[in-house]
Amino acid sequence: MAFQILMVEDDRQIYEVVGDFLTDKSENKITVEFAEDGDKATEMLYEKEYDLVLLDVMLPGVSGFEICRFIRSNSICPIVFVTARGRQEDVLKGYELGADDYVVKPFSVAELYAKVNALLRRSKGMIKARKINCGQIYLNPLTLQVYVGDERKEITLAAKEYHLLKVLIEHVDETLSRDYLLTRIWGYDFDGNERVVDNHIKKVRKALGEYGKQIQTVFGRGYRMRA
Repeated sequence: MAFQILMVEDDRQIYEVVGDFLTDKSENKITVEFAEDGDKATEMLYEKEYDLVLLDVMLPGVSGFEICRFIRSNSICPIVFVTARGRQEDVLKGYELGADDYVVKPFSVAELYAKVNALLRRSKGMIKARKINCGQIYLNPLTLQVYVGDERKEITLAAKEYHLLKVLIEHVDETLSRDYLLTRIWGYDFDGNERVVDNHIKKVRKALGEYGKQIQTVFGRGYRMRA
């Protein structure tokens, strides 16, 4: 199985070394495309679905954090930050936005390959299938469509509601705090309060109808999706 990776990096030497190593080490099972700035990366992500994204934080144009937020609102593909920004608050922000790993420069290319390979193996079934489900709720991350029930009835959700539902399904049986959901969906710098999560949960439950009961309230802690 072949995989396509997008590396967003403005240092040509770094992306050439990484790209050559991943391709050679995988015996051409991994191909790497490059974007040297955030605007180009966003354009490429609009046009194509990648199996994994390697993402710098400090970029010309759109920042890596903003790109990560964009990817997570549309895709479940793995994201690995590869950046010189190694402060704890930056690392935590990367994970809060949905990154799967965070690698600080300078780094071992062999270790990066091992991380990439593990993420691709772990996610290939979900990514290639393009669809995820939890019980009687079905999502297509590529088309952003939602279906429910055995008859696969399509329902309509606003963008934030769709993203909220997707995050809950990706963390099935886990209790997610309102603060975590705020950061994942509304962004690290959102100035609102946690009530916005409660209001959107109500909207999602209403749209799901009888299947809305799969979203459980964990009093004093947050919400949990059950299969």
